[in-house]
Amino acid sequence: MKYILALDQGTTSCRSIIFNEYFEMISMAQEEFTQIYPHPTWVEHDGEEILRTQIKTLKDVIKRSGIDVSEISSIGITNQRESTIVWDRETGCPVYNSIVWQCRRTADYCDELEEKGYSEYIKNTTGLTIDAYFSATKIKWILENVPGAKALAKEGRLAFGTMDSWLIYNLSGKKDHITDYTNASRTMLYDINNLCWDEKLLEIMDIPASMMPTVVSSSGELSYLDESILGRSIPITGIAGDQQSALFGQGCVTYGDVKNTYGTGCFLLANTLDEKIDSKCGLVSTLACKDDGSVCYALEGSVFIAGALIQWLRDEMGLIHSAAESEYYANLVDGSDGVYIVPAFSGLGAPHWDMRAKAIITGLSRGSNKNHLIRASLEAIAFQLNDLLTALREDLGENIAVLKADGGACANDLLMQLTADIAAITVDRPKNIESTALGAAMLAAIGCGMYNSVSDMPSRVTDKKFYAGYSPEKRETLLKGWNEAVKMCRSHE
Repeated sequence: MKYILALDQGTTSCRSIIFNEYFEMISMAQEEFTQIYPHPTWVEHDGEEILRTQIKTLKDVIKRSGIDVSEISSIGITNQRESTIVWDRETGCPVYNSIVWQCRRTADYCDELEEKGYSEYIKNTTGLTIDAYFSATKIKWILENVPGAKALAKEGRLAFGTMDSWLIYNLSGKKDHITDYTNASRTMLYDINNLCWDEKLLEIMDIPASMMPTVVSSSGELSYLDESILGRSIPITGIAGDQQSALFGQGCVTYGDVKNTYGTGCFLLANTLDEKIDSKCGLVSTLACKDDGSVCYALEGSVFIAGALIQWLRDEMGLIHSAAESEYYANLVDGSDGVYIVPAFSGLGAPHWDMRAKAIITGLSRGSNKNHLIRASLEAIAFQLNDLLTALREDLGENIAVLKADGGACANDLLMQLTADIAAITVDRPKNIESTALGAAMLAAIGCGMYNSVSDMPSRVTDKKFYAGYSPEKRETLLKGWNEAVKMCRSHE
């Protein structure tokens, strides 16, 4: 039996998972790392801490599994996207903390780009909407605000990477500075039509091209784990940003296949194969991966705060002791009793794209209690997802009957049922909800020759399906209240 090691570098934790050749999970190690909030709306990570944490879980999972390192055929890597780290090639050290995808510090500069008329060019070239979410303005901020960074960049000493690049650079013994197409497409610097870094955008942002990683396929012989880490060099044969990895892991490889990952945020992707669709409804076009590691296109809608809202109830509000408790308390009431929560802690993502929206709670009455707030939080996730699905249906010009769900929060049956009811869709939850890591393992398995394509692999197994149950009238009433709450959230404009 041969095994695949998947490294899943997420927003709040690093995980390492070992899969056997049938993609059954053999062992997992996970460890959280520090979330840094220097100012309101600013979010950072310590890149060195992430590296240490990821390597620790890598070693821990092998110890726990009892598998010999020689039995590991290859490694797949998946990562939080857009989060930006810049390091000195000579010292190997970051010049600043990683600026996380949730960070809003560059909102003013994004406004300047729009005022200068770059919106259409950026959308046509990169598929993306101008937003502080993406990597480009984060790089610019580091170069302009970290003493000496701009001079070092002009000398060719600085390297930029999303977290896959940072990990591979260090795991390969500082030999390889690479990223894959899916991660490159999230930087707002990459031409997804011609598959190259865009010179005009680099010039606009004043970012030297020498900082950019080499872009490679998502599957193939891409790099090698340095033997100093595990005592053996192991090929790295799969790389993908977490949401494209989950799309692949869910087996969404035909036109119109749709998945949503319920993680820190909600990330809805629809595979559009070789057709790049320019969204008219606030979604973005992005690159995804085919069986052979080559690229295809996807439409994506990103909600910044989903599972993070449940963490907020636990950590900041103290209403629950664990995320799992949210389902119990929410089930103690029949509904949220008119309470709506719009969790715009990091502004609003798709389809609204409002960087300055503020989170609100509305509809409170004297009878409102913590159960209503908890249920309203779960409903907020479903309402946001419905906004994405409404936009996607319009862009594709067809109904979407089935949504494939994954991510930690999809274990919550009530959340899945609320999604089905509010979005009027059938939600299909797989037995293995770790689709992000699974996708990385599947890409790595193809990259090392263990399999030729998804069609050769064991079939995806459904755990449970959730069917829409609300009447059209009830759904319309609830959506009207949600839309009014969103307007209030944005009323400062």
